[in-house]
Amino acid sequence: MIDPKEIISASQRLAPYLNQTPIYTSETLNEESGFSLFFKMENLQKINAFKARGALNTLLKLKEKNELPKKVSAYSSGNHAQAVSWACKILGLKAKIFMPKQTSEYKIEKTKIHGAEVILTETREEAEKKAHSEKAFLLPPFDHPDVIAGQGTAVYEALQEGHYDALITPVGGGGLLSGSFLATQLFPEKKISVFGVEPENANDAYQSYSSGKIVRLPTRPVTQADGVITQSVSPLTFYFLKQTQGILTVSEKEITKAHQKLSRQWKDPIEPTSALPYAAVSQLSLPKRSKILLLVSGGNIKI
Repeated sequence: MIDPKEIISASQRLAPYLNQTPIYTSETLNEESGFSLFFKMENLQKINAFKARGALNTLLKLKEKNELPKKVSAYSSGNHAQAVSWACKILGLKAKIFMPKQTSEYKIEKTKIHGAEVILTETREEAEKKAHSEKAFLLPPFDHPDVIAGQGTAVYEALQEGHYDALITPVGGGGLLSGSFLATQLFPEKKISVFGVEPENANDAYQSYSSGKIVRLPTRPVTQADGVITQSVSPLTFYFLKQTQGILTVSEKEITKAHQKLSRQWKDPIEPTSALPYAAVSQLSLPKRSKILLLVSGGNIKI
């Protein structure tokens, strides 16, 4: 269990370091979808992704308890690596990050810019194993209460600004969706429906939600939405995912179409992963003009 109030503490802890990202809307996209869409632009966050929230919150909380480590290890296919590297730079810590060699070269270079030592591995499983074997504090991408609380601050900010009938976030390991669900529990009177969305090619969360037990994909999924390339959720995140209104899936064609539309709409870079919520909007069975909050999770893509 994670007390939803941990998100309030995390928000206060992170405030001096992070951007309060804007919420955009578009008359064109509203007319096309039939809903009133609101996009929480985490691509404009520090390191251009929501991952900055969870990584920094975890380390700042350790600092408060006088338990800050000298060295941090992590494994990641992209944005979490940058977040850990950036957070460690802020706090003067050494970071060693293991990344599968299939990771975007752009994300690898951006991780190095913040000073982390980056080790490339053949597979994500190998990256995770090596990160665990380091004599350092392991900062996981989603399977940690303080990471989840940090990720939840994005939706907490949005819900302080206005009311929404539903929200959709991308789901990989489930940290963002778990934190977002927890944030809605701070506003029970708003009765917000919470959904996750993932690619059809990486549908472990969908299978897990549907079957009522964690399903692990046998191999690394192949999808342009590289921010959600995980083979399974964790017991911790699955606990929260089960309480949402559902996990949606979208095809690669739908991701491409949604990504192109959003990229034309705004000048700032938007990753294919960030297009997942918009790609899934048409699947919602909600009244016309319902207010939908969509998490634009990151913008680490070379354009």
